[in-house]
Amino acid sequence: MSEHFISRTDAESDLTSAAAYLAERVTSVDGHAEAMSAVVPLYLQKENVDLAAELANTVDDPYTRDRLLILVAEKCAEMSDDEYAMQLADAVEDEGLRSRGFERVALLQAARGDFDSAHKISDKMMHSDSVLAGIAIQQAAKGLESAAIETIGEIGFPGAAVTAYHEMASESMQHDNAERAVAYLERAVERANDIEHDEEKARALCDIGNAFIEAGRNDRAVETFDKAKATAEAIEGMHRDGFLALAALGFLHAGSLEFADRTLDLVVDKTQIASCLLGYSREFWRKDEHDEAIESLEESLAILESQHERETRDSRARFRLFTQIAAQFAGFEKGERAIEIAEKIKDEAERIAALSQVAAILTLRKEDEQARHAYRAIEGDGDRVFALIGMSDAKDKNGDRDGAIELLTEAAALAETVPQLTFRASGYAEIARRLMAHGEESRATETFRNALDTIAQIRDSSAQASSLASLAQIAAEKEFVLDGSLKPVLQTLTARAGQ
Repeated sequence: MSEHFISRTDAESDLTSAAAYLAERVTSVDGHAEAMSAVVPLYLQKENVDLAAELANTVDDPYTRDRLLILVAEKCAEMSDDEYAMQLADAVEDEGLRSRGFERVALLQAARGDFDSAHKISDKMMHSDSVLAGIAIQQAAKGLESAAIETIGEIGFPGAAVTAYHEMASESMQHDNAERAVAYLERAVERANDIEHDEEKARALCDIGNAFIEAGRNDRAVETFDKAKATAEAIEGMHRDGFLALAALGFLHAGSLEFADRTLDLVVDKTQIASCLLGYSREFWRKDEHDEAIESLEESLAILESQHERETRDSRARFRLFTQIAAQFAGFEKGERAIEIAEKIKDEAERIAALSQVAAILTLRKEDEQARHAYRAIEGDGDRVFALIGMSDAKDKNGDRDGAIELLTEAAALAETVPQLTFRASGYAEIARRLMAHGEESRATETFRNALDTIAQIRDSSAQASSLASLAQIAAEKEFVLDGSLKPVLQTLTARAGQ
């Protein structure tokens, strides 16, 4: 049995300690790993890296243990404790994950300007291009342009060099230096031409093209998307259509509808065609061409509906696109149409997601009656709770504090009927988070108590620890202090776990 680090005394008075106490006593390998994955980040937020590392080392699942050690190493690097960070990264067993750990430490060193230390780590790595790209990006951000370009010259894989130049261009745009951004993007195009893998090259060119648009150079964007289109046409396999669709949207955003339509005509997969037309509709709406926007969105839906199962390459992507289309109709002031589409989605999870999104969007648009229509189409009480929370968030965005609190009150009452305990506890926790944000401390405390009482009823020890960790996370974010009425529940929880 693993050594225990959390005392019962601490667990009875602190949410994070209680979650860790429960997690330590989970007996199944997978359950223990899952619980610790929820607990360790809490201690990292408190900068208690020693205890976080000790807890991570108790995990028997090697992948989870390695992943948690990397998180601790990353935190140590943030705190400038590089020696401990490297020690932890070196303790990672999986070679690929160990390399990722070294990379993250090096990137954090570069972010704080310690380029020599970051370079030393890159020298030890078999594949150091991502680290070198990160160093170059930080050098450019600190005005060391010559050094940045020299660092990029050390990169062997052109894709990493493209990423560096792209990020440097984005940084320049944030400082309103479009001329420098364009210069970096020109260098990015040069390096992109050296990428051998067509899919990687097409993706890079599309990213660069979009960056040219942001920099106000639509002419160069069109040229770049034309290269992306030619590269995508050479791809053999299912990803060809996706990159052609990206290029088509790029042409549209750059102001060339003719080139966009020509490229879209090359796409065969109906999901990709429909996705691209969804993008068309958003662009037309942005330009106040509302009739064209609705027409494109209807065409997108029609094409997606016409796709037979045997034609579908990715069912999840297809159902997810139905959700996006429904949400977009709501955004385009077509609430009834949005609800109609959402209700017809065959995949239950996506149907609920679509109806919840539509309800929130219609609430944001102050179309409360139609929002209720979407809400009532959701069947399960647990899903309805989270739909109400989303609607409350929309009220809050509109500056309607009273309306937001009213919806939270309704959600809290409905949560009592949710049969799935973990779902109920999660709902209470999210309601409490928002009540605290609204300054409703007494009601937040009451909802916190409901969450704790629900967690106490959960029989699965791993789910119980994870749920308690989520509650502890919210308490830490909102600086919520447990009062005396809540501590007896923790005492009950820890007493049961200690038996």
